[in-house]
Amino acid sequence: MRKSVLYVLSLLVVASMLLVACGTTPAAPAATEAPAATDAPAVTEAPAATDAPAAELEGTLNVWSFTNEIRTMAIAFQGKHPKVKVVYTMIPMTNGEYQTKVKAASGTADSPDVVALEAAFVKEWVESDLLMDLNDLVPLTEQLKTYPAVVQVGTYDGVTKAFSYQATPGAFFYRRSIAKECLGTDDPQQVQAMVADMDKFVETAAKIKACGTGDYYTVGTGAELFTPYLANRAQPWVVDGKLVIDPKIVEYVHFAKMMRDNGYESGATQWTEGWFAGMNDTLKDANGTPKKVFSYFLPTWGLPYVLSPNSTPKDGGTSTAGDWAMVNGPMSYQWGGTWVGVLEGSPNSELAKEFVKFVALDEENLTNWATGVYTNEYLKAIDPTTPDDQAQAAGDFVSSQLVVEKITSSFDNSTLSEFLGGENSYGAFAAAAPSVDGSFLTGSDDAIQRALNDPLAAYLSGTMTEAEMWAAWLDAVRNEFPDLIIPEPPVK
Repeated sequence: MRKSVLYVLSLLVVASMLLVACGTTPAAPAATEAPAATDAPAVTEAPAATDAPAAELEGTLNVWSFTNEIRTMAIAFQGKHPKVKVVYTMIPMTNGEYQTKVKAASGTADSPDVVALEAAFVKEWVESDLLMDLNDLVPLTEQLKTYPAVVQVGTYDGVTKAFSYQATPGAFFYRRSIAKECLGTDDPQQVQAMVADMDKFVETAAKIKACGTGDYYTVGTGAELFTPYLANRAQPWVVDGKLVIDPKIVEYVHFAKMMRDNGYESGATQWTEGWFAGMNDTLKDANGTPKKVFSYFLPTWGLPYVLSPNSTPKDGGTSTAGDWAMVNGPMSYQWGGTWVGVLEGSPNSELAKEFVKFVALDEENLTNWATGVYTNEYLKAIDPTTPDDQAQAAGDFVSSQLVVEKITSSFDNSTLSEFLGGENSYGAFAAAAPSVDGSFLTGSDDAIQRALNDPLAAYLSGTMTEAEMWAAWLDAVRNEFPDLIIPEPPVK
C-alpha cells in the first residue's frame, strides 16, 4: 500500500477515514515493462530459474495497479517464471482516475489482465460483473488459513473474485511517557484495561485532559474512531434496498461532538501536517503553545508507513521512536488493504490466475513479503531496471494465519519492536486479526460515507445543528442513490 498510502496522506482530510476516490475522464495510461530475467539472480535467497515448475509458465501479462507494491510482486513473479513478461502500469487514484481508466479499458484491446483493488472500492467491483470467478482458488485459503475477513471482502453471493496478500486489523497506539505521567503506568495490559470499551476510553480521555496544564489530548482527531465504529455495527448501510442508520452511526456522531467540545482531541485534521506533527511533539496551537497527543488509531500499515516515518520532526529534532506501545483498544476493526482480481474476458485468464495465486495465496511469497526478502538488490537481480527505491521492508501483516504463526517470533527484536519499546507488533496484530469482521462491506459504502463528511464537519464546528446535519446527509445520499429507500433522520 506504500504509494497508495502516500496518496492518501497527501490528499485526504477528515474524509480520509473513508479511503475514497471518484471519477475522471479516461486516458491511455503509460505502462512500464518489467523485463524477464535471462539468468538466475546472483543474490543470496533470490529465486533461481531452476525453481520453475515442470510446466513452465510463459506469456505476457498486463497488470494495472494504484500502488507500487504490486510491482514488487510482479518482479518476484518473473523471478519464479522467467518466460513470463509482466507489463506493469501504475495509475494514481486521484479523483477516481484509476477506477475510471480500468472500467473504460475493460472489454477493449487495452484491457489489463490483473487489477489491484483498494479497500474503499473493492466491494463495488466484487459485486459487479467486471471480475472473473476465482472460486477454484478458495481451497488454497483453507490451506493457508487466510483470515476470514479477507475472504469475506473478496466474496459476493457465494462467488470469490478477489484475494488479498494483507490483513489489516487496527490497533490503538499510545505514548508510553504520557501514559506514565497521566495514568501511572505504561504497561500495555494495564493501559488496555483503561481503554477496554468506549466508556473506559472516555474516562481515560478525561484523565489525559486533566493531566499537566491541559495541553495533552487523547487523540489527534475524533475522526480516527469512525472506522472502528463502522466495524462494530449490527447492520450494513443497505438492507433490502433501504438505507440503514445503525445506532453505532448515531453513537459515533455524538462521540465525535463530545470529543471536540471537551477538548479531548487536538483539533488537527486527519492526514494533514498538524495531525502528523502530533506524532513527533511538534504540534502547536495558533499561539505557538505545544500540544501533546497521547494516541492514534491506526491499522497494520499505519505503523511502518505513517507512525514510524513521522516520529522524527522534519527539522531533525528528538524522535519519539521507542516511546510508543500498542494494544487492541476499545473496538476491533479493519482498515484498508489491497486485493487483486482478474478482469472478466482476459485473454490470459489462466496466467492471470497464477499471478493472483502467487500474490495472495503462495506461502513462500507471503513469507518473503512479510520478512523483508524483497530488497532492492534482490529485485534488481531479476529486473535491472527496477527503481532504486523499489523494495518491501519487513513488517507488513499478511493474510495467511499459517504464515503469521511461523514468522511472528522473528519480529521479537525487529526495528518495529524497538519503536514500540520492545513490543512485538506482529504478535499483537496476530491476536487482533481473527476477530475482524468483513461481512458488512457493500459496494455503496464509499459514496454513502463520503456524503456524511461535509455535514459532519459543519456540525462539529458548530455551523450546523445536528438535525441539519442528518437532513443534509440524507439528501446527499438520496441524490446519489435515487432508488434507495431513505429513512427518517434520527434527529429532527
